Amino acid sequence: MEAALGRVTVSKQAGRQNLLVCFSHLRWNFVHQRPQHILTLASMQQRVVYFEEPVFEELPQPLMRTSEASPNILIVTPVLPVGTSAAKSDATQRRFVQQTIASMPHSRLIAWYYTPMALRFTEYLEPDICVYDCMDELSAFKNAPPELRQMEKALLHRADLVFTGGLSLFETKRHLHHAIYPFPSSIDVNHFHKARKPGKDPADQAGIPHPRVGYFGVIDERLDVDLVAQAAETMPDVHFVMLGPVVKIDAASLPRAENLHWLGGKAYRDLPDYLRHWDAGWMPFALNEATRFISPTKTPEFLAAGLPVVSTAIVDVVRSYGAAGLVEIADSDDLETKLRSALSRPRQMLRQQVDAYLADTSWERTWNAMAAHIERAHERKKIVPLRRSA
Repeated sequence: MEAALGRVTVSKQAGRQNLLVCFSHLRWNFVHQRPQHILTLASMQQRVVYFEEPVFEELPQPLMRTSEASPNILIVTPVLPVGTSAAKSDATQRRFVQQTIASMPHSRLIAWYYTPMALRFTEYLEPDICVYDCMDELSAFKNAPPELRQMEKALLHRADLVFTGGLSLFETKRHLHHAIYPFPSSIDVNHFHKARKPGKDPADQAGIPHPRVGYFGVIDERLDVDLVAQAAETMPDVHFVMLGPVVKIDAASLPRAENLHWLGGKAYRDLPDYLRHWDAGWMPFALNEATRFISPTKTPEFLAAGLPVVSTAIVDVVRSYGAAGLVEIADSDDLETKLRSALSRPRQMLRQQVDAYLADTSWERTWNAMAAHIERAHERKKIVPLRRSA
């Protein structure tokens, strides 16, 4: 175990706190999204450990790599030798989890799962509260483990609370748990409002002509690359800026055109700098199993930035933002018409509608509501044994 863990857990804040240990399939430093927003707010009330999936390197023995995302958030990454078997991987991660929790004195333990697969090495845990924050239908994603559905059933059986990342996901899973609540994507309004103010165009974007239509997010099997290619071909006067890391698909297979610009992943803090220089945003998602239940965080982020938005017919986008007249819904037949309509839409009128719609939407409200559910669940667990003994 690396010395960094001991340094962090001797803690700058003396005394026993609640401890929230999160098990995630997503890297903390990959894309800033739902887990980072929620757990950063959670860390204001308790310590947080973010336990990532392992990485595999050429080493003689496993080690636990640690870093601090903030004074109260510890990121733990198991680093395993290349060729480690699944059984050995589970045993090592189990040991790392035990060491981490043991090194952090706490008054209450909350186990928070983003991936059911983590049950393979945490089935022994007996937390005060077990939360499954189901942000996506992971079993529908490319390269999903075949046993994921079975592991999710086991997690649903253990969980005290289940949260879902959207309304569609809630509706398909609501019969699977007695305490399940929808928490659709929220928004850090102040951060994206920065895009409404003047600022310097980033260097890698400054030379791209206008009008610009932009996308930001992970570029994977959920993106309709054929639709992207169609847009670039049929609208040669419009330049399409695509931000985000490419995963699970071959970057060489992405369409290429003079008016199509793949600029790679960008830090969350830098997104407003890019968005303020776009003329419209778009979400060209494929309509497939991987997108059936998504509730894209970028929808309210685009809107808070002051941009008109065009999206394919993602159910949660259509029923919320489309129905409210805030997002244009398009398919391959009318994409050009909808994009050109968005590019000509008066900004100030749109911003007034957006601000009214997003007034009660924030990650703070989301976390406060989640925290209230956690407190109620904890109270219920204290009461039930007393009733049984009576």
